[in-house]
Amino acid sequence: MRYRTAAWGFIAMAVAATAACGGQRRGVDAASEVLAAEGPKEVNGLETASAFVALTDDIARAKALFAEAGKVIQHPRCTNCHPSGESPTQGDEMRAHEPPVVRGDDGHGVVGMRCQTCHMVANVDLVDRTVPGSPTWHLAPASMGWVGRSLGEICEQLKDPARNGGMDLAAIAAHARADPLVGWAWAPGAGRSAPPGDQATFGGLIEAWVAAGAHCP
Repeated sequence: MRYRTAAWGFIAMAVAATAACGGQRRGVDAASEVLAAEGPKEVNGLETASAFVALTDDIARAKALFAEAGKVIQHPRCTNCHPSGESPTQGDEMRAHEPPVVRGDDGHGVVGMRCQTCHMVANVDLVDRTVPGSPTWHLAPASMGWVGRSLGEICEQLKDPARNGGMDLAAIAAHARADPLVGWAWAPGAGRSAPPGDQATFGGLIEAWVAAGAHCP
């Protein structure tokens, strides 16, 4: 508690000092940086946005933030549902989906073999395996296929409304932080690895990347 009080005291002094010199905007920025510096720098193997506060150049910071977020983006839990072809893959090995399925017009499969035929609103534990589930289980749009692409290419896809389903940068950040299907990656059921970090940390990296200008590595 004393640490937090001292930190807030420093923030107040920073804002007051910079305001006296006509630097009100910088004072707010300095206060934000102090608060960010208080947070953890790593969660379950994924660095948080706080770890990049020392990078004062926006372009360098944005690229570094997205590179860290790439540890999640390029993990099989994500790439299995972002195939470059018409069918998802399965497992950490990214093997062909069994039974064979295809994307369909809306990413939810075709008549008679819809995603929701097998994938319920939550994981279902069977005798020999866990069938993954989430309320909105589906494939990403074909324009958002990530397999075989560099992280820089994925970054450009992600921020292009013509390819990402019409989302602006704020919507992308909200998707990363709050979408249940994204969050499923950290609770994938038995037999599947989870990406590093957690959804809050991943979402924080994307939000900080957007705030820094959304520059791509």
